[in-house]
Amino acid sequence: MFFKQLALGAIALTFAQTVAAKTLDIYFIDVEGGQATLIVTPSRETFLIDAGFPGAGEFQSKPGDPRQARDANRILAAVRDAGAKQIDYLMVTHFHADHAGGVAELSQLLPIRTFIDHGNVLPDAEKNAPGTLAMFDTYAAARAKGSHLKPKPGERLLLRGVEVTIVSSAGATLSKPLIGANGANAACIPPGRAAQEINENPRSTGALIQFGKFRFLDVGDLSGAPLFALVCPNDMIGQVDVYLVAHHGGADAVEPATFAALKPRVSIVNNGPSKGGAPELLAYLRGTKDSGDAWQLHFSQAAGKENVSAEQIANLDEQTAHWIKISAGEDGAFRVLNKRTGVWRQYPKR
Repeated sequence: MFFKQLALGAIALTFAQTVAAKTLDIYFIDVEGGQATLIVTPSRETFLIDAGFPGAGEFQSKPGDPRQARDANRILAAVRDAGAKQIDYLMVTHFHADHAGGVAELSQLLPIRTFIDHGNVLPDAEKNAPGTLAMFDTYAAARAKGSHLKPKPGERLLLRGVEVTIVSSAGATLSKPLIGANGANAACIPPGRAAQEINENPRSTGALIQFGKFRFLDVGDLSGAPLFALVCPNDMIGQVDVYLVAHHGGADAVEPATFAALKPRVSIVNNGPSKGGAPELLAYLRGTKDSGDAWQLHFSQAAGKENVSAEQIANLDEQTAHWIKISAGEDGAFRVLNKRTGVWRQYPKR
């Protein structure tokens, strides 16, 4: 009800929006191993998940001139490509600089109407990621200029024609399986992989985005026990069409039970050349049918021969910043664009 009231109170569509495309479009934006995923609904509402790094694009970078901010301007380019002029909803999965760092600068380039997150950062987050508390203060100042929502797992945001279900937040996960979940998961081998970063990553806010029969799952850097709890001992989500592999395809995302439950037709790895895209994760994706086709935002320098084929990698080096784009129909069919090659790959409905 909380989210339904929000949706009913949204600004009315313009005539131009009412005749917009009939697809759900998803841009996986290259922020060099951070996250920035732009979702554009058929009615042209925008739902951005994370905003990459601040400034020049390093963990130690500070927000500065928004016109010079690397990741904020890459997001702006995708928003313009989609024909949008604002961010209606921004969901920050967690408060690390590669996810929330670009928000302050982006908010100076585009209006951000509603902020969604898990509330605040715990003091212990500073131990593994120095600068997190200061970065959060900068983010919170930008957040204070818009509406703020702090949803719990199971709550829903109803965009026009698209349903967003929160599946994890602040360390908690779904308490009841979603419609379409598959019950007991035979692939579960307790206790599951430990999280590489134990403070903020396991608190990631994750969401299932559904447009008709098309389902997309993004759980940010969720890892460790909360990621395991979504699929073990029982599957709580069900099969998805597209899965943004947790934690940039790090080693702690190699969880066979996750892929056995989700069975994505496409797995996207939002890695950078030297961040994410762990060799063992990419080897797993290449070696199992449960992960479907794997696509990478970057060639992983550490992974070598385990990288997927070049046709399914958006950036072969740091000289480019191409995105991967998905365009999905309500019947569950979708296609994937590698902007570097300009080639679309079609995936029919199940």
